[in-house]
Amino acid sequence: MEENLDIITIGESLIELSASGSLKTSGCFDKYYGGDTLVTAVAALRSGSKVGYITKVGNDSFGEYLLDAWQSEGLDASRVKLSTEQNGVYFVGSHNGTREYQYYRKKTAASTLCIDDIDFDYIKRAKLIYATGFAQSLSLSAREAINEVFRFAKENDIMTAYDPNCQKSCTNSDEALENFNMIREYTDILFVEAGDGLCLFDTASANMLITKLSDLAIKSVIVKDKENGVFVYENNDTINIPPLEYNMIDATGASNAFNGAYLSRILNGDSARNAAQYADALCLLQMQNIGAIKSIPAKDRVEEYCEKIYG
Repeated sequence: MEENLDIITIGESLIELSASGSLKTSGCFDKYYGGDTLVTAVAALRSGSKVGYITKVGNDSFGEYLLDAWQSEGLDASRVKLSTEQNGVYFVGSHNGTREYQYYRKKTAASTLCIDDIDFDYIKRAKLIYATGFAQSLSLSAREAINEVFRFAKENDIMTAYDPNCQKSCTNSDEALENFNMIREYTDILFVEAGDGLCLFDTASANMLITKLSDLAIKSVIVKDKENGVFVYENNDTINIPPLEYNMIDATGASNAFNGAYLSRILNGDSARNAAQYADALCLLQMQNIGAIKSIPAKDRVEEYCEKIYG
């Protein structure tokens, strides 16, 4: 009998090729993997949760690499499907102190994800389902699949969490808002960055975002603001985790990693404050190294660092 899972995330996996120098001059790249929901999945996994992942990967050497890597990581990829389409790739470099990104992610395997690829008995094994607006934007079929999974979760008393993750490279504000509106009635926990709030709701104010989203009956709202820290609304109360100074080398995937760490701790019974502090500590450590996922620290190291900075 298959064991139950804490979290199942749905989305896109990408091959990550990163360099310490610029994309123009670098001759060597480190291979790993990334993707917004995959970063969330691994952050939750390394924080102690049992995590499953739903996507489609290209049936090639990169696809074999991904499946082998996830098995070694301990990520349940038993419901990942193969596709004849290619795997997406992105390059990360650094030029004059600024991170550079180049994506090749059109018509990828993940974009072929559809409702027929979803095993709803597998969904029933999870305490929580997580997806993003970025994952919805992969294709109409992917959006339909994610929406249906969230609806199913709601009907079966399975918690859900969502991040609009508005990235102008793949969608515009109207499409992002449409994606959110399709899923909002099924969403229990919402993560939103201040910039995404401006894109979706014409405000970057944490208090305004919390008011708007709580009025939509979303139970828990987490607003991430680089200038003012993290704001967590739950049970008609809002707490703030002020920002800390840190030395940032690479912030790739940090916001997505925060989500996974936070969800892991909440499902483990932590308070909203403690979960947010742990997630913040994980991100601070992650951003001191290069790579979206390979830089995510393990639970013991995060707990030690969290105790150091928060007491």
